[in-house]
Amino acid sequence: MKKLRTFLTFLLALTTVSLWAQVSVRVQAPSEVIQGDRFRVSYVVNTSDVDDFQIAGFEGLVELYGPSRSSSSSFSMVNGKTTSSSSVTFTYTVTTDKPGTFHIPAATVVSDGKTVKSASPSITVLPSGSASSGGSAHSQSQGQPQADAHADRMRTQNVGDRITNKDIFIAVTASKKRVFEQEAVLVTYKLYTLVNVSTLEGKMPELDGFHVQEIGRQRQPQLKMEHYNGKNYGTVVWSQYVLFPQQTGTLTIPEIKYEAVILQQNRSADPFDIFFGGGSMVQEVHKTVIAPAVTLNVDALPTPKPANFSGAVGRFSLNSSLTPQQLKSNEATTLRLVVKGTGNMKLMKAPTVAWPKDFESYDPKTEDNTKIGSTGSTGSVVYDYIAVPRHQGKYELPAAEFCYFDPDAREYKTIKAEPYTIDVAKGKGGSSSASSNLTKEEVELLNSDIRYIKSGEPNYLNPDDALFGSTRYWLIYGAALLIAAILFYVFRRQAVANADLAGRRGRGASKVATKRLKVARKLLAQNNATAFYEETMKALWGYVSDKLNIPVSELTKDNVRERLTERQLSADLTDQFLRTLDDCEFARFAPGDPAATMDKIYASAEQVINQMETELKRK
Repeated sequence: MKKLRTFLTFLLALTTVSLWAQVSVRVQAPSEVIQGDRFRVSYVVNTSDVDDFQIAGFEGLVELYGPSRSSSSSFSMVNGKTTSSSSVTFTYTVTTDKPGTFHIPAATVVSDGKTVKSASPSITVLPSGSASSGGSAHSQSQGQPQADAHADRMRTQNVGDRITNKDIFIAVTASKKRVFEQEAVLVTYKLYTLVNVSTLEGKMPELDGFHVQEIGRQRQPQLKMEHYNGKNYGTVVWSQYVLFPQQTGTLTIPEIKYEAVILQQNRSADPFDIFFGGGSMVQEVHKTVIAPAVTLNVDALPTPKPANFSGAVGRFSLNSSLTPQQLKSNEATTLRLVVKGTGNMKLMKAPTVAWPKDFESYDPKTEDNTKIGSTGSTGSVVYDYIAVPRHQGKYELPAAEFCYFDPDAREYKTIKAEPYTIDVAKGKGGSSSASSNLTKEEVELLNSDIRYIKSGEPNYLNPDDALFGSTRYWLIYGAALLIAAILFYVFRRQAVANADLAGRRGRGASKVATKRLKVARKLLAQNNATAFYEETMKALWGYVSDKLNIPVSELTKDNVRERLTERQLSADLTDQFLRTLDDCEFARFAPGDPAATMDKIYASAEQVINQMETELKRK
């Protein structure tokens, strides 16, 4: 009877959850494909109760077969709470016969008497072309994520194939070539590649005549396919900078050198040799990619400039508030000015406020709520002005003004805040007389020759209490000499240690490798195999580079073996280190259980680094 009751509760909960769920249809399809590719278009309905499913024709696309129907469901009960889900997926296999931009047809689903319609996303079909200098492009595997499919297209080049500037290059574009001084310019560096790029490093040099702000990008940018000069490149916006010219004339953004590491396949490698540490399936090739220089023509701001010009260039608005407007003398009031807009907001001056002469005012407190974007700094800057009235009365606070230059209108504009009337009542100890309300400190500030006369008994200094020549004096003098000698010794040892750069790198090699292995451990937990192996190899290569003082450009397995032998490291430990490197390289492309392989390689890398560190310290 108890089992029957539990089963009925289960069915009731499952039915209730299904009734409450709102039916929706999600479309899964790549955003871009290449002419002639086969790919899948899937319609996922979040319920198994589907009475009817219909789509219009694939206009501009060729339907090969479909729909194939698949179902899935799940049920869970945690802490008495029941959750369930079910879905039905209708999948079509589609190909293309001409380039262009087309729309995936919307699906119409009837469920429990209700009709639901899906979205109709667009798909870009690129012309067929060479996807790699090493061979033709692979077609996308069914069910493979689009980002991975793009990456597969980049993996066709073999070891020994020459990498040219047409296989990988960086295009530089500026949003404007002629601008005004202080006007924002967006400079974009876009990578085009036909090869598999493992890493790409380079940064903007220090620029004279510019204020530079970098726009943040994704940590793992995804490639998108783009047809360019008859080839289908993998492209990604690698970096973007917003520049604010600080001087006029012709200014040049110099070329940037990027160092790329490209992976090539070693198809001639023997799998058995690789398995036993005698080779590798991939080979890293270093190539310098130069992003060309860009020249900008910077015009001076029109003259004469208004006297109240804030230095702001862009488009702005001004809002204000005063709290409180009714107060007593010697109490504070706050005027808040909020400048909103887009432009060089980090370089502009605060608006000037003309407080009444009987108010004591202070410099404004600034709160920056801006973020960098393609058009410059966007958001708001809040200025809080605090002032204290010293006497009662009614005062007029003029409207605050903010003057800026609008580059689109090519003219200066002045915007005003709201004027305010401030009622000040007599406060505690206050007076309508200006002099009667001044404090002792305020009188002292009126003129440097006005001082209050001190009262009380004078305090004379006893000559016998003089410090110079006393026992205390010589004790302090000796202690100072001793401290100076100790500091000289300590700083000298520190200077000698800092001068030994190779020694510093060697002593810190284990610490750097440990940090990298911690990052690899996190990637292992996330099951990110590609990034895990890259970080583990960096930890291994970086350790021997720092420990043995070998430049990165000269790192080879033969060099490492030779240097470890010179340091009298045991042959078994040397072989274990090199075998761990080979296992890491092989595992990136080997089939099998990736989680188990990553666990094994991580443990091996951690063990061999710790053992090497211990043995090398003894030598």
